[in-house]
Amino acid sequence: MSFTSAADELNVTQSAVSHQIKALEERLGTRLFRRLNRKLLLTDEGQAYLPDLRDALDRIATATDRIMAGDASGALNVSVLPSFAARWLVPRLWRFRQLHPDIDVRVSATEHLTDFSRENVDLAIRFGNGDYSNDLFVEQILHEEVFPVCSPELLGGEHPLRTPEDLQYRTLLHDQMDATCPDWRDWLRTAGVTSVDATRGPFFNDSSLLLQAAVDGQGVALGRSALAAGEMAAGRLVRPFDLKFTRDKAYYFVCPKNCEDRPKVAAFRQWLMQEAQESAEHRAFGP
Repeated sequence: MSFTSAADELNVTQSAVSHQIKALEERLGTRLFRRLNRKLLLTDEGQAYLPDLRDALDRIATATDRIMAGDASGALNVSVLPSFAARWLVPRLWRFRQLHPDIDVRVSATEHLTDFSRENVDLAIRFGNGDYSNDLFVEQILHEEVFPVCSPELLGGEHPLRTPEDLQYRTLLHDQMDATCPDWRDWLRTAGVTSVDATRGPFFNDSSLLLQAAVDGQGVALGRSALAAGEMAAGRLVRPFDLKFTRDKAYYFVCPKNCEDRPKVAAFRQWLMQEAQESAEHRAFGP
């Protein structure tokens, strides 16, 4: 019974509420309020109208609360690159489950670019320049560095890896998935090494397979920091040399604009950014 209180609740001006009431009365062809000095009273028509309106609005509020509660739990569909899923996301996913046991993450590992308007996908993790469509919310997760990695076993033996020239005695493993990624030719040139054939060795079309070959001691790979982090932390891979490339591309969190604050999406996004920060800090200050 107060236009002022209604305006405060709706975060609009008192005059806006007054105009809306007047428009409603004109549409109905009857007065709903009697306007007295500093006081409002419902007319008989207003009194009769109120119970049905209150019931309808209460039902809308209940339905909205139910939808919002459902959006805070249940399935969360995540599209992610296979290599990133296998080497970075999945090994950490148990921690998200501990924090949010009511959210069931459904991981779809694919190189396919998501069409959010046609596919049942809530969010995607992609690698690139971040210059995606304007109707998408985009946030950088992790930047990437590229450097040689190998099994600790290759640091010893008959031809231990001590200097970049020692690579001539080892098999070079190649990642052919990303043509924009620095390759062995780039790394050897920067290191000033001319005694190693940068074209020899097996090629892999998946970065996860490349790293597995390195873990198995099959050769030396140019590892991507985000993907190699887990194996390095476990001691299954080491960096024989310090020389590295910093890439312009990075991993990005992507979802439809205005969906980033949906409860399930926001929870996953917050967790993802925290994990990325800890991963970057470990890379910077770890052994």
